[in-house]
Amino acid sequence: MRDPRHIAVIGVTGYTGFELATLLLRHPGIGEPTFYVRETDGARCLSEMFPQLRGWGEASLKPLALEAIAGSSAGTAFLATPHEVSAELAPRLLDAGLRVIDLSGAFRFASAATYSSWYKLAAPHAARLGEAVYGLPELYSEQIKRAKLIANPGCYATSVILALRPLQEAGLLAPGHTVVCDSKSGASGAGKEPRRDLQFVEVDGNFRAYSMFSHRHTPEILEHTGLPESQLVFSTHLLPIPRGILSSVYVHLAKIQTPEDIEALFRKFYAGRSLIRIHRAGTLPEVQHIIKTNFCDIGFALHADGKRLVVVSCLDNLGKGAAGQAVQNLNLTLGIEERTGLV
Repeated sequence: MRDPRHIAVIGVTGYTGFELATLLLRHPGIGEPTFYVRETDGARCLSEMFPQLRGWGEASLKPLALEAIAGSSAGTAFLATPHEVSAELAPRLLDAGLRVIDLSGAFRFASAATYSSWYKLAAPHAARLGEAVYGLPELYSEQIKRAKLIANPGCYATSVILALRPLQEAGLLAPGHTVVCDSKSGASGAGKEPRRDLQFVEVDGNFRAYSMFSHRHTPEILEHTGLPESQLVFSTHLLPIPRGILSSVYVHLAKIQTPEDIEALFRKFYAGRSLIRIHRAGTLPEVQHIIKTNFCDIGFALHADGKRLVVVSCLDNLGKGAAGQAVQNLNLTLGIEERTGLV
C-alpha cells in the first residue's frame, strides 16, 4: 500500500538535493524519507555522507534501484537529478504508482520540440508531457493538488513569472513594448559539477553576464506570462555570492497607474499566498533578506509618468527557486498547510 507521506528522494549529492534533504528531515508532516544515490561511497546513512546532518536522525541512504523503490511503501518520489536522468526515471516511477515531483527541466514544457530546442537533448518522455503540471503554487495550486507528475519551475523563471503575471493578467503590459528581465544569481545556481569558470578565483570579485538570448528558463517565462518571444529580453548574470537571485523587470504599462494602484494589484493577486512578501510602494527587496528562506520578495518603483515600472523580485535559488518550492508542492498534494516545514 503506497503512502504519499512516505518519501523517496533520488539524488541528494547536488546543492538542490542537499537543500531538499534539510527540509524533508525537519518536515513534521511526513515519515522519515529514504534517500537513493548511484554511489553511496560506503555511507550507511545520510549523515555519514554529510557530517553536518549529524543529530538530525539516521536518514536511510541506499544505492539507487528502481525495483527497491517500487517495492517500498513510498507514495511520493522527488527527483533531484539531471534533466536526462529525470526523463528516464520519472515514467518508470509513475508506472509503479508513485507521485513524482521533478526538480529538473525535463517536464516543464508542453512541447517536446521546445525541450529539445532549448536543452539540446532528446525528449524520450514526450508522451508524458501532457501529464505534467507546472509546479508554481501561486498560479496552479488546484492543478498541483491532483497532479501525479509535477515539474518544479526553474529558479530564474520563478522570480520573473511571479513579477510579471499580476501585470499580465490585469492587462497592464503595453502591447509592442519590450519587457526586459535582468536577473542575477549566486554561483550555486550553476550546480555542483566542477567547471573552471565557477572556481573561486574566477567568481570572487567578478560579475559577468552569460547565456544571452539562450538561457534555458526563457521558454518557461514565455509560456507562463503569455509574452511573445519578440517582446522579451531575458539577461542572466553570475554574482560572486553562493546563493540568491535578484531579478529587475522593466516594463511599460498600457495605462497610467499610481504607486498605490500597483501595490494594491500585487497584494490582491497574492492575497493568501503566504510565501510571497510584497514590499510597500517605493521599497525594494534585497538578496540578504531572502537567503536561506523560502519566500519570494517583490517590490517596485514606478516612474513619475505612471507608465514606466521596474518590478524587483528576489528569492533564494535553492529555496523558493528549487527545494522549498518542491516541498511547497508536496504540501499541496498532501492537503496540509502550504508552509509546513518551510518557515
